Order: sequence, then structure tokens, then C-alpha cells
Amino acid sequence: MCGRYASSVRDAQVVEELDVEDVVGEELAPSWNVAPTDAVRVVVERPPREGRDGPEEVPRAPRRQLRTARWGLVPSWSKDATGGARMINARSETLTERSAFKAAAGRRRCLVPADGYYEWQAVPGQKRKTPWFLRAEDSSLLTFAGLYELWRDRSRADDDPARWLWSVTVVTTSAHDALGEIHDRTPLLVPADRRADWLCTATTDAEEVRALVASLPEPRLVPHVVGPGVGDVRRDGPELVEPVADQPGRREGDVGSSGS
Repeated sequence: MCGRYASSVRDAQVVEELDVEDVVGEELAPSWNVAPTDAVRVVVERPPREGRDGPEEVPRAPRRQLRTARWGLVPSWSKDATGGARMINARSETLTERSAFKAAAGRRRCLVPADGYYEWQAVPGQKRKTPWFLRAEDSSLLTFAGLYELWRDRSRADDDPARWLWSVTVVTTSAHDALGEIHDRTPLLVPADRRADWLCTATTDAEEVRALVASLPEPRLVPHVVGPGVGDVRRDGPELVEPVADQPGRREGDVGSSGS
């Protein structure tokens, strides 16, 4: 699964690279240790509510927004928001089947900007797992495939701006390592030329969504070993993604497509 990632990208870069039209909410501080339940920036397409233009209602085209959501999906039908921390990931194979995800898979797909993500590998003979950081070969911006939901807090008044909780989950798929697995799952990555397809609000049918997921290319990432500090959610900073001495018998870059 994907349980930690880095996102130091600034709003201005996301706006430029992802053709964002509306920026909603305050910019978040950069983080090299994003953890479940943290606030994260996501890109969505939202069709504005129909407005009146003269005597007839005129539907408006969806607009691409950058906004904040909490990492850990809370389905709209949930009685409370406590279960979100368990839904940080959604398996691509069952997106359109599981009750927690199928509505969002059809109507509320999003992109989660990231520098890269972490995975911990079990090493025979060692008690402590080895942390790896996985990124694009050219260190370019990654966009994880995500789903988002809106949950209404019934304990809050109708005029309370906090009555709606936006939450997000990262979609994962199976990973195929070239020279030994780091992990058997990886975030489903959406390349630049497929971002519009993933966000398209016209794709709602379950079969179409499954075809969309299947059409995304296998991730190609570059991994390197990092220090154990990332395991502490209280620690943050660019030093967390810096390479450290590798494990004996393994070379940086051995893994071509790796997972979380």
C-alpha cells in the first residue's frame, strides 16, 4: 500500500502543469512526510451548479480546481469520520465493486500531486525493514490516481463552513519489480497525457471506469534507500528523501517498477 509520500510542490507549479482554473483554500506547507489523515492538495473537476442565464437554466462546463482534502476516504454514507484513516488506499481491481469506492470511482476521481512515495521492504535476516523512496527518473511531478468524497457532518449547523469534509484515497495497483520486489502494490500513476481522461466527469459507467484504469501504463520509477527517520510522523524535511548507503548486494536503480 501507499502509506507515506512527499509533496513539496507549490500551488503555482500545480496550477501551471495541470491547467488548474480555480484555486480553493490556503496553500499547504511543503511536506516530505505526508501521513494518513493529513491535509493534502488534490486536483478535481467539478461541474458548477446550474445557473440562470435569462429565462432558461444553462449547464456550465466543469472547471478544474486545486483544493484541500483529508487523506483517508470517508464515504458519504458513513455515520462518522473515524474510519477514514483505514481507507488511505483503494485497490484498482475492485474500485467499481466496493461500496466505499464505487460511487466516487464513477463521479469523483481526482489527481494527487506528489514528488514520490515511500515503501518499506522486508529484508531476510534483518529485524528492521528498509525504507525506499520512489520517484520519476527525471524527478518530475507525479500525479497519483485518486478518488474523493464529500461527507456531511450532521452535528454542525447548515451555515458552518466545516460541515463538509473533503477526503481522498490513493488508488493502487499491482507492482512488477524488475529485480526483486520492494512491495507488491504501487500507486496508480496518471501520466501527463492521460490526466484529462482520469478527471473527465463524463466517464461514469463502471465498465468505462474499469477500461480507463486498465489503459493506464505501468509505472516506471527510480528507487533509492533512505534513512529510517521517515518512519517517525513527527519528522519532516527534504533530508528524508535523500539517498543513504544502500543494502549490500543491491544497487540503486535495480528496480524498474516498484510498489506501494
